[in-house]
Amino acid sequence: MPTSTSSGDALSPRRPRASREKTRPSIFWPLAAIVVPLVGLIFKIEIEGGEKLPRDGAFVLAPNHVSEIDPLVVAVAVWRLGRAPRFMAKESLFRVPVLGWVLRRTGMVPVSRATSTAAARATLESSETLVRHGRGVIVYPEGSLTREPELWPMRGKTGAVRLALAGGIPVIPMAQWGAQQVLPRYGKLKLWPLRRRVRVIVGDPVDLSAYTDAAASQTALVAATDVVMADIAGLLSRLRGEPAPATRWNPADHGQKETGRLES
Repeated sequence: MPTSTSSGDALSPRRPRASREKTRPSIFWPLAAIVVPLVGLIFKIEIEGGEKLPRDGAFVLAPNHVSEIDPLVVAVAVWRLGRAPRFMAKESLFRVPVLGWVLRRTGMVPVSRATSTAAARATLESSETLVRHGRGVIVYPEGSLTREPELWPMRGKTGAVRLALAGGIPVIPMAQWGAQQVLPRYGKLKLWPLRRRVRVIVGDPVDLSAYTDAAASQTALVAATDVVMADIAGLLSRLRGEPAPATRWNPADHGQKETGRLES
């Protein structure tokens, strides 16, 4: 049976052991000392399938995105499972004073929006860095908050599978549900009542073996991304207790922009 870990179950014998990455001193410890207790006041995070997150080595974690606040949920869940939560962030943020220093010190992964050749080179370098240091990275494959009216995962972008296929790194799907009760998509923060329940489920590594030899093909990357999104949608379906849509929502088909606030 899958393990289930709540945010208040710190001494549970079923908690996955921490990786060597987390047991080493790092800037994450003072940050965690502040962030984890605060998030614990807002959310009661329950985790299923936590043993499926690799204890050591590189991985790409691919969660769904329903609220501006759910990165905190994902980060704390990953930390409680014994890994340091690193996100893929826009390259321009690394040039911002202070913020750029923090991003570099915590090992966040820059994503380039330059030409395809430069972006491909940056992806390969980032992938090699993850493998060399045995780090994981959290990549929201949708690229922004879902535009799907019922908050199901929408069509994904290829960044997560590009990064994974470039270095032979496993893609781990994740679904989370409940953060939108505290901060609805593009809505107002609702802190009361405290300790709202948020459920997180970690899935098995996505089987992308069919796409390994075609990693340079855009068609293959799109197809591989569709497989990842289907797995995420399946996990979310389990959390919500209802079937996910058979096809992913495509913002372009509905006259929507894929970035920025969703217009009502």
